[in-house]
Amino acid sequence: MRVTEKGQVTIPKEIRDRLGIVPGSEVDFVASDNGALLVRVDNPEDQNVIRDFDDWAARVKGTFDTGGMTTDEFMLWLRGERDDLHSR
Repeated sequence: MRVTEKGQVTIPKEIRDRLGIVPGSEVDFVASDNGALLVRVDNPEDQNVIRDFDDWAARVKGTFDTGGMTTDEFMLWLRGERDDLHSR
């Protein structure tokens, strides 16, 4: 990327999408030994933006309600009785 005379750069679309950067978002540059890091500054309005599958999975972890059923009871309810098992 080239820096304009005003010190501006264009953030690539792939990076904007991954970080949830939209017009009006705030970002910061953090100096490091290897250069600078672009960091999105969280806004309370952006809390509902899901960035990828891992973000979604982290948000829903532990939120599933089985209605008091055990895992085995829920799996039986979900799949039904197994007809491929024969008693021996």
